[in-house]
Amino acid sequence: MSAELISILVLVVVFVIATTRSINMGALAFAAAFGVGGLVADLDADKIFAGFPGDLFVVLVGVTYLFAIARANGTTDWLVHASIRLVRGRVVLIPWVMFVLTGALTAIGAVSPAAVAIVAPIALSFAARYSISPLLMGAMVVHGAQGGGFSPISIYGSIVNGIVEREGLPGSEIALFLASLVVNLVIAAIVFVLFGGLKLSRAEETGPDRQKTVDATADVTADATTDGAGAGTVPGGGGGAGTRTVAVQELDADDDASRLTPARIATLAALVALVVAVLVFDLDAGLTSITLAVLLSTVWAEDSRNAVSQIAWPTVLLICGVLTYVGVLDEMGTIDWAGEGVSDIGVPLLSAVLLCYIGALVSAFASSVGIMGALIPLAVPFLAQGEIGAIGMVAALAVSATVVDVSPFSTNGALVLAAAPGVDRERFFRQLMMYGGIVVAVVPAVVWLALVVPDWG
Repeated sequence: MSAELISILVLVVVFVIATTRSINMGALAFAAAFGVGGLVADLDADKIFAGFPGDLFVVLVGVTYLFAIARANGTTDWLVHASIRLVRGRVVLIPWVMFVLTGALTAIGAVSPAAVAIVAPIALSFAARYSISPLLMGAMVVHGAQGGGFSPISIYGSIVNGIVEREGLPGSEIALFLASLVVNLVIAAIVFVLFGGLKLSRAEETGPDRQKTVDATADVTADATTDGAGAGTVPGGGGGAGTRTVAVQELDADDDASRLTPARIATLAALVALVVAVLVFDLDAGLTSITLAVLLSTVWAEDSRNAVSQIAWPTVLLICGVLTYVGVLDEMGTIDWAGEGVSDIGVPLLSAVLLCYIGALVSAFASSVGIMGALIPLAVPFLAQGEIGAIGMVAALAVSATVVDVSPFSTNGALVLAAAPGVDRERFFRQLMMYGGIVVAVVPAVVWLALVVPDWG
């Protein structure tokens, strides 16, 4: 049995044990990295640790540390209330606001994990407060980030278009962008319907008396009260789609949450500084977050006293362990071995769909950019035969390798898992893993049928 096959079988065993015995998969993966790397591949400790995701470790710790402080001093509550007012109390719109926000950030140049790191803690805090499915909110954030992720000026778009140009393949920047945007928008709409998004629009109010104080627009308040009978319904609601949810009425009951204190003002300034540092100055999101968190802790030590203990340490162990093992697989050549085996099949359409699946499966655990950089050159030999359209194939590979970032083992999925407050993390992890598995199983085949089989480009 080859070393590459052994490494894949060990990964399967790790999944089985972690699922059936409720052992942290990261700890199992560290042990597997030591066993497979040292005994099977004869790698020394330095090469085994070469796959440790130090940058992701810092991002997870830094972002959860900063937002633990924001939760402690009430800044996230203030942001939630501000979001409700922004959409005039229609909580049903909030998931789409998060989708558009992360999509806009990545479209103008933010790295996808950086955009998710900024938006996810706010989105998940909102979800926890108003009993919205964290899977729904997390998926909307991640798919939003990927929806805008291949614009011509984005990081992903620039990388893929650069690879296409270097390999001498025909390409279309707009087709790549639209393919990712449409696929992620469709998936987001499906997730919104399946995980309770429509129910948000049908939530009933408890009465018009509190509504008066939460709505800044006098006309809506007046109409709602003159309708009488305490229905508390916004005119023109269209049978529920325009009604307010019970969530908005908590604004009046919780005056403290809508008050800006010095600590909250400083925390908001820190969040703005994080956005500027990441998007404008291209600084590391993790290091920047930790620095800002330390500054806040120094001034408001009481609010920050328990913040370190609220860092998602089990999630950090889980993600870092699994990615270290994936690094061992990469060092052993397992990933290249699998990709080359597919390319040698000799049936272009079959090779194309298998490459899409390899891209999706491996990217669920590793760098999406790295996988795209490896798979697109692997596709060159059969694209050169002219039987497969290069534009459609590149778009299919790009979408397959990024849409699966909802996996809890990817950077974006890990950030969503770490950012969710007040949830059973083990249960939420399993939900994300199951959802990620469905995406891996379904999306590559769909994009292959839509983009590759019609021979686009």
